[in-house]
Order: sequence, then C-alpha cells, then structure tokens
Amino acid sequence: MIQSARANCARRILATVLGVVGLACGAADETGESAAPAPDFRLPQLDGGEVALADWAGRPVLIDFWATWCPPCVYQVPELNALYAAHREAGDVGIFGISIDDDDAIDAVRSWTEEKGVEYPILLSDDGLARAYGALGFPTVVLIDPDGNVVWRHAGVIEHEDIEERLEPYLRAP
Repeated sequence: MIQSARANCARRILATVLGVVGLACGAADETGESAAPAPDFRLPQLDGGEVALADWAGRPVLIDFWATWCPPCVYQVPELNALYAAHREAGDVGIFGISIDDDDAIDAVRSWTEEKGVEYPILLSDDGLARAYGALGFPTVVLIDPDGNVVWRHAGVIEHEDIEERLEPYLRAP
C-alpha cells in the first residue's frame, strides 16, 4: 500500500515536472474557453483507413497533437492509453493521437508508437491542423464536445484522471 502511494506520488511529481518542461518548450496554455467550432478533418489512420471528425458527431472527441521528436509526448502515452482503455468498449468518446510529423516520417511514427506501446488510434497530419486547433506546443490535448465545438485545450503532459474530469460533463448515458 505504501509503495503504491509512493509510486502514485512519484508519477504525479513526474507529470508536474514534465508539464513545467513542456511549458518551457513552448506549451503555454490551458483554456476553458468559450465553445468555438472545431476545424473539420478527414485524416489517414496509421493502421489504414481514414477518420473524419464528422464520424463522431454526437459524441465527444479528445485529440492529442504530438510528434516523435517531442520528449514530453512520451509521457502522455500511458495517460492516454489508460483513458482509451476506460472508454474503448463503450465507444462513448473518440480518442485519437494526431502525429504532426512530416509525411515522409510514417515509418518513424509507426516505430515510435510500437516502441512506446500506443493503444489508441493514431492519425497523420501536420502542424497546420495543430495550429488551427490552437496548439502552441506539444503535446496539446483538445476536447471537442458532442456538438463539434472545442471546449477545452491543455498544452503539456496531463494525467488521465484530469482529462476524465473535463470529459465527464460531455458523456451521455445510454
């Protein structure tokens, strides 16, 4: 029990330190901004096929903008894996990582996601889409409500419990 509490405390301290490092590297904001329409997208998925934002109409969508060259992005993976595992079966929220690496880096993206154990779907884009969503640094997590509006954005590493708190008001009971 004590070891578990220590491990949890150490994880929170690490997340805090990485968040501060992320802020120093260009990640600068957390907004609970007024809802604004989310920029539409249809993107190729790393494992084949495409995903469109419109496919998720009526459900919240969480996007994580990241890159293989982003050191703090490594620490976001287990948090998003936990969130994805909690919602995968219910399908009540779309959770996607969007790589902003260059088009010629698909092999690097695939290797990185396999090495880091990414379990959630990875989409391929560029930093233009990330900028359209207001990402100032990486990782940046964006929450889109069921009506297709950006309702929250966080730059830097964040724990899945904190994301879950932001997500909860937008989940609809079956």
